[in-house]
Amino acid sequence: MLKRVKPHPIFQRSLIMIKRYIIFCLLCLAANILHGQKADQIKLKDLQAVLNTPAEQIQVINFWATWCAPCVKEIPLFEKLNTENRNVAVTLVSMDYDLDPNPEKVNRFIARKKLQSKVVILAEADPNSWIDKIDKDWEGALPTTLIVNTKTGKRKLVQKELHEGELEELIKEVTN
Repeated sequence: MLKRVKPHPIFQRSLIMIKRYIIFCLLCLAANILHGQKADQIKLKDLQAVLNTPAEQIQVINFWATWCAPCVKEIPLFEKLNTENRNVAVTLVSMDYDLDPNPEKVNRFIARKKLQSKVVILAEADPNSWIDKIDKDWEGALPTTLIVNTKTGKRKLVQKELHEGELEELIKEVTN
């Protein structure tokens, strides 16, 4: 008959520590999933402050909506830029408020797509009354991307879906 050997006390403590660490990691992961990023609601004046306050980083502001297929299609480009280029600050500005002021639809979208970029909801009704205050050339089309070098004042507005490589070229235009 085999005799059961009791593990050494140091080994037992190590196992307990490992189990606690695994439980802690799982709790952190669950909390992150349950309480992921939430989009703040901002007003036009808050967005204008971002566009007009000198910053070290190039500001890349993308105007999009959950119901806009080309908008959703280009979001991975902004996510990639956000993780790979520390010289830019990406902000995804949801335009969903005008049709549905409840932020939960946008927050569910953020969670489902696991967005890491900063997401805000522009909490303003009647876009025709304020679109030209963002950029005088903006016609209100979505998606629209505004790239701003706040140090030099150079700006570039693009009113279409962007494709691989275009974003980087636009950033170069306002950097030089």
